[in-house]
Amino acid sequence: MIRTVSELRSRLTEARAAAGTPRVAFISTIGALHDGHIDLVHHAREIADIVVVSVFVNPLRFRTADERAAYPRTPDNDEELLASLGVDIVFAPDEAELLPRGFDTTKMTAGDLGLRYEGRTRPFYFDGLLTVEAKLLNIVRPDVAVYGLRDRQRVFLVERMVRDLFMDVEIATVDTVRGDDGLPISTRVGMLEDRDRAAAAKLPAALDAAASNADRGVDACIAAAQSSLMGEPRIRLEYLSVVDPATFLPVDEGHAGRALALIAASVAGHRFIDNAEIVLN
Repeated sequence: MIRTVSELRSRLTEARAAAGTPRVAFISTIGALHDGHIDLVHHAREIADIVVVSVFVNPLRFRTADERAAYPRTPDNDEELLASLGVDIVFAPDEAELLPRGFDTTKMTAGDLGLRYEGRTRPFYFDGLLTVEAKLLNIVRPDVAVYGLRDRQRVFLVERMVRDLFMDVEIATVDTVRGDDGLPISTRVGMLEDRDRAAAAKLPAALDAAASNADRGVDACIAAAQSSLMGEPRIRLEYLSVVDPATFLPVDEGHAGRALALIAASVAGHRFIDNAEIVLN
């Protein structure tokens, strides 16, 4: 496990030289790895010769120090899992390595879109995410970076950043890994009690309802999703939106064709996001 930028760059130089002209894939994580991350690594292995995974609990993504401290950390398990998957390089820097001046660092901005949906309750989140993501992509300089589609807004903003800054990296995506109840696999899902998990499973069910009613237009689509959540007191809905995948802005009433239904809610104090592709008529 590599801790410093200089050591990582040296190791990558050696690996690239030994393999000739290898294709390098990169996956950024904040640790507490689960089945969703395993799928990312498998996909990276299929499309690249060298797989690099970073494990860094980015402080710029959290609202408070207490929230960051509460984030689960399983470094030994993470290292063992990545080794078993044949990951070539694991980069696990401490905070001072990537952010030597703490929050006083040059920052990326997600602009207006960073204040919508996920950014509505966490207006700092995407600026912090993109700032560290840009640092990591600049350090590793991968041929391809691999992301899961559970957080579509993150993927959209990273793709836009890469395009706007002319970064020479391809973005690859992997479908969301789900449990038998339809919930996306995540660290938070594993922390739920059975009755709370049953309640949370209504969130992907709401997206299914949206998709089933998409042929009736956006209003009917949203109404069907909202109706499927009624009567479940454990769910606190934050947002339910239908957006144009080309702009990530809300679709207008006459939109026809591909769209994304987005949902966010909290259950038992844990926050969950999900999305589904739908086709509006």
